[in-house]
Amino acid sequence: MRRHRLLIVYLCTLLSAGCSWQDFKQVVPWVYTQDINQGNIISQEMVDQLRPGMNKRQVTFIMGTPLLHDPFHDERWDYIYSNEPGGEPRVQKRITLVFKDDELAGLQGDFRPGNLPSIEPSKDVTVNIPKIDREKTLWETLRGWFGADS
Repeated sequence: MRRHRLLIVYLCTLLSAGCSWQDFKQVVPWVYTQDINQGNIISQEMVDQLRPGMNKRQVTFIMGTPLLHDPFHDERWDYIYSNEPGGEPRVQKRITLVFKDDELAGLQGDFRPGNLPSIEPSKDVTVNIPKIDREKTLWETLRGWFGADS
C-alpha cells in the first residue's frame, strides 16, 4: 500500500512538472485559487457620479485617494485597478482625473462618464417639525417646588 502511494505521488510530480498552471487547473479543476484585487476598486457607478467643477475633496469622497500621486503633476490623479479572478487572465482598468484650479476639468482612461439624471432640489420646501413634549429636568422640577419658575 505504501508503494502505491509513493508511485502515485511520483507520477503526479512527473506529470505536473511538465505543464503550466493553466494546464494543471484543467486536469485538476477542483483546485481553488483566490481572486487577486490590486489598486483602487473603480466602478462605472463611481465614474458616473463625477461632474466637472467638483473640488478635490468631493472627488476623494467618491473615488477614494488616488493610487499614484505624481509630485510633479499635482493637478493629475491616476487610479489603477487590477483584478485577476481565480487564476483567469488579469484585467486592468485605469482612469486619470485632471484638475484645473482645484476643480475637476476632465478624465481619461478606460471609463467614460454616463448619463445619470440630475435631480434639482425644489426651491419652495416647507418642513413641519412637530413639537416634542419632554419631561422636565431634575433642575426644573426642583425650581418648581420652591416657586422659582420663570
